[in-house]
Amino acid sequence: MEKIRLGRTGMMVSNLGFGGIPIQRLSENEAIDVIQRALELGVNFIDTANGYTTSEERIGRAISGRREGLFLATKTFDRTGAGVKEHLKLSLQRFGVAYIDLYQFHNVNDDDTLNAILAPGGPMAVLEEAKKAGVVRHIGISSHQIDMAKDLVRSDRFETIMFPFNFITCEPAEELLPLARQHDVGFIAMKPLAGGMLENASLAFKYLLQFPDIIPIPGIETRAEIEEIAGIMESPRALTEAEQAEIAHLRQELGTTFCRRCDYCQPCSEKIAISLVIQAESLFKRLSLEGIFSRHFGNELEKAADCIRCGDCEARCPYGLPIMDMIEESYNIVQVEKKKYQAELAS
Repeated sequence: MEKIRLGRTGMMVSNLGFGGIPIQRLSENEAIDVIQRALELGVNFIDTANGYTTSEERIGRAISGRREGLFLATKTFDRTGAGVKEHLKLSLQRFGVAYIDLYQFHNVNDDDTLNAILAPGGPMAVLEEAKKAGVVRHIGISSHQIDMAKDLVRSDRFETIMFPFNFITCEPAEELLPLARQHDVGFIAMKPLAGGMLENASLAFKYLLQFPDIIPIPGIETRAEIEEIAGIMESPRALTEAEQAEIAHLRQELGTTFCRRCDYCQPCSEKIAISLVIQAESLFKRLSLEGIFSRHFGNELEKAADCIRCGDCEARCPYGLPIMDMIEESYNIVQVEKKKYQAELAS
């Protein structure tokens, strides 16, 4: 598999990574099998997060005895020095390794969160000490908010940026990716299939192959998925006229009802996490019902019921999304899935 240089980390990673969210839904043996199949196909970059329940442990078991030449990336949601220190220790234990190649701050979308990370004695200080000690090799960050992501790159505090990038959420191509190149910040493309909304993997990955210095990290659940995508990554890169026409059609179809999670719709007077709520369908495709309803996601999704249809969010949305209707639709989906979860608990 082709290798790319991941910005100033200098890491030579495969041009396709492995996203560790979906393996939470598998049995342990199934999860280990699909990870090892990815390694056999030449994938050498695996990304997950402390908060993805069993993901780190399963990756650790799958890579046991195969650490050389492999790049491990994980993330933390914590915003305190003590919390990050504990998460790092736990990740090392779960992976069964002496160091982590890339440790990232997860989902940094506003200045308050960034300030908490950079506070004296805070999370960044903890990771910088860990880097000096060789426990962490490189420090990165992820975001879903385009203006924030650009500020993070400009800060020169982080060696990589992870951001949604696909042919619907294509805004990064205009400014964020060129800025990352300018600052030599490695670009990791999350949600290459738009959280499961794009079903044509060939179109999705051939589009991303037009940007040869990024690494997409699709969430992988089956051998068939990783084998199909690996094959696409090694196929001719040029998009045919028919493929370009299909992309244009899907952009027109999905672009009118697809949230980019820019969060320009915020703040919500009812404290609804709008971008999370209106992507509930995607969330249910990627996570287990237990993983959603037994954690904070469930509470946040339930807040959709509090929408008073004031319309402030729609007035702020730069993409003209029918947010109020999308919130209502998502709430209905949540209730259906919640009943399934309650039935599982009762059985």
